Amino acid sequence: MAKAKKLTRRNTIKMRTRKKIKGTALRPRLSVFRSNKQIYAQLIDDLNGHTLCTASSKEGVCSSAGNKIEQAKAVGKLIAERAKGDNIDNAVFDRSGYLYHGRVKAVAEGAREGGLTI
Repeated sequence: MAKAKKLTRRNTIKMRTRKKIKGTALRPRLSVFRSNKQIYAQLIDDLNGHTLCTASSKEGVCSSAGNKIEQAKAVGKLIAERAKGDNIDNAVFDRSGYLYHGRVKAVAEGAREGGLTI
């Protein structure tokens, strides 16, 4: 019961912020999903409904990075590198209802270090 209430609250926050954030082809939305073991990031063009590129902590480079915060930072750097390959310099950060803290913050910092402007 408590888990359902927590997920409902996060979905409410996610929808509230999603109303304000729109990703375009030139400035896509950097969406983050955090599970207990992994973290995933993707760049999304909301106008066309396309995912432009993805990165996750399951990939070889990121899985050997150390603890979960270091893995999240490596995912941010990897998504920034792939965005540069697709000629994307700017993005809008979508924290998906999570607090801007810990692993979610590490993804944003890693993307900034990788050269992506958020």
